[in-house]
Amino acid sequence: MPDPIDQLIIGFDRALRTLSGTATAARPNPAGTIAAAELTPEERRHAAGLMRVNHTGEVCAQALYQAQALVARDPEVKQCFAAAAREEEDHLAWTQERLSELGDRTSLVNPLWYAGSFAIGLIAGLAGDRSNLGFVVETERQVEEHLSSHIDRLPAGDSRSRAIVAAMRDDEIGHGMAASAAGAHTLSLPVRALMRATAKLMTLTAYRI
Repeated sequence: MPDPIDQLIIGFDRALRTLSGTATAARPNPAGTIAAAELTPEERRHAAGLMRVNHTGEVCAQALYQAQALVARDPEVKQCFAAAAREEEDHLAWTQERLSELGDRTSLVNPLWYAGSFAIGLIAGLAGDRSNLGFVVETERQVEEHLSSHIDRLPAGDSRSRAIVAAMRDDEIGHGMAASAAGAHTLSLPVRALMRATAKLMTLTAYRI
């Protein structure tokens, strides 16, 4: 594992790539072979709003995993976070590419969400590795619900966005299962409720701004 200074440098580089829009995917875009459909202006705006929310969610995921890995004690737990972060970077690139195709932009408040998520990740990590992993399990469970709802809410003809969201959901399920298998603690009800309220605020904000 990198020493603390190297971890900080790696983290700073990841933050720059996340917020500057230069993240790259290691895996092919799930929408790569799907033909683009004709969408009405209203459908295009709605699809872009949902994909902007998903992109902001991936910005938050990068910050969370980076912070959690930074303070995790067990090297295997650090590796778990690092592997998940690499897959989340694919999601980041895929959603940004889809937003470009839709002729829209990423959220203007992503830097604030990144900073806030990094702080939350540090707090979760400092509570101990099992609580740290429990935070991942609950986060991914809520993200899975959120992505499933987006599949239902996307325009019927927008198969490209649907393919991306479905692939993201499969990965999130895997991340939650891996964290659970690694010994995650179940978070308390108030913590889970606070996480859900924060996610709701992010969703409402990113859809429009």
